[in-house]
Amino acid sequence: MKMHFSIPDTQEFIDASGNAYIGYNIHINGLFHCTVRYKQLYSLHEQLAKDLDIFLPSFPPKRFFPLTTNQQEERRLALEKYIQAIGQNPEINKSGMLNGFLLNAQQETIGGQCNNEVMDIFLMNGCKITINVTTGDHSDNVLKKVYKHIRLPEQYYSYFALFILVQDEANGIRLLRKLQDFESPFITNKHLHIIGSKVMLGKNYWDIGYDLTLMTNAVAVNLLYVQAVAEVEREWIPVPDELKEQLIVLQKEEKKKEYLDIVRTAKYYGFIQFAPCFCDYPQPDSKVLVAIGRNQLNLRILSDGVTREEVFDVSRMRCWRITTLQNGPERGSEESDDFSLELSFEYLIAKNQLQWITITSEQAILMSVCLQAMIDELLLKNVGSDKTREVSQKSWTYVMRDGQRVTMRSKSDDEPDESKKNHCIKEPSKSEPVMKKLVDRLSVVKIKKANNSKNNMNNRIQPRQTSEYDVMENNAFCMIGDDDL
Repeated sequence: MKMHFSIPDTQEFIDASGNAYIGYNIHINGLFHCTVRYKQLYSLHEQLAKDLDIFLPSFPPKRFFPLTTNQQEERRLALEKYIQAIGQNPEINKSGMLNGFLLNAQQETIGGQCNNEVMDIFLMNGCKITINVTTGDHSDNVLKKVYKHIRLPEQYYSYFALFILVQDEANGIRLLRKLQDFESPFITNKHLHIIGSKVMLGKNYWDIGYDLTLMTNAVAVNLLYVQAVAEVEREWIPVPDELKEQLIVLQKEEKKKEYLDIVRTAKYYGFIQFAPCFCDYPQPDSKVLVAIGRNQLNLRILSDGVTREEVFDVSRMRCWRITTLQNGPERGSEESDDFSLELSFEYLIAKNQLQWITITSEQAILMSVCLQAMIDELLLKNVGSDKTREVSQKSWTYVMRDGQRVTMRSKSDDEPDESKKNHCIKEPSKSEPVMKKLVDRLSVVKIKKANNSKNNMNNRIQPRQTSEYDVMENNAFCMIGDDDL
């Protein structure tokens, strides 16, 4: 699993001794996640270097005198580049240490105590599953509690995941992102501060052939059926009128498998649908609907009341990148949320002909994550691997902001609840002030600022500067053969 990291801005804190220090705000996959100190990231780097036999990027050096404003900005950019690099390394992700560090940093950022809470998990039809969690439970732990509640057999666990859905101004539902093991679902959802956000249980695969494996279990069939019905009703899966009538009859008769057999033939079954946005293909400022699924990115181009479709196979994308266009004032002046995100991918249009195609959408990061997940699944299937992932069981040390050191280790599913409490970080010193503001905006902001007179998709002015994440190379691109051209 690869992550999109940024450290768009910083905050100033005062420790228990009255000394000022800088906190770096880490955003992951487009959302604010946590605030950490330089020494915390340095400790993570030292432990990764010690425990993993891999090449690590150089870490920004220590300085023995207070940093100037320019030096602080240089360090922010260097730390951002460092964490982006390690976030792209599969060996680091498999070790579990990075996920554990981020989970503890998230918990420390919002208060530090490991509290017992009641949490609602929703299905796509609005049905609610209520479970008991702790704020230290990461996504996989919460999922297992949901599975036990609905009595889903363990062999089907990897086929589902937790997602955050939000309701937009037009009362439409859109997917925000998938929840990962580097975060607590309870904390992430609570501190979004978005009205109508919900944690939802949904499918966690792209190849619809996996449906056949799930169709052998009644609980799994019900989860597939509930999601399919909701997606048809919301027109995420467009179906012709004659097919819709058949589905309505089967729904009334509660013939779930028969319903799934029919809806699986629909063109957009197995796709994630995105909100309307703009693309420079086939011409600049084309209004489009993006859908990703079945190893494709589909564009429905809306022009003069006529819809045409373009299909882009993910295996023909050589690489892609996320770019943030900032339309506000320069860094250091009044804060601005006026920005836009772009997903650009280099596509093999024809033999020996590559072309960059750019989609401008606030969901660009989610699109990138979907493309990467689809390619990862495609590669795993080709080499005959399953969907499980090994995680190192080594112990490691989490250094808190105040310097306390807490020994961490991977949790066992068989541990009693009291033992699990020992994995939660200690409560920080009450003498340390709460952060001046909790960065809870649904955005990636202030990475590098650029000027733009308007944030108007139909009349954009090319900004002077942009900010890019690392370019994502597509490992499936080498699978292209002459027959595909």
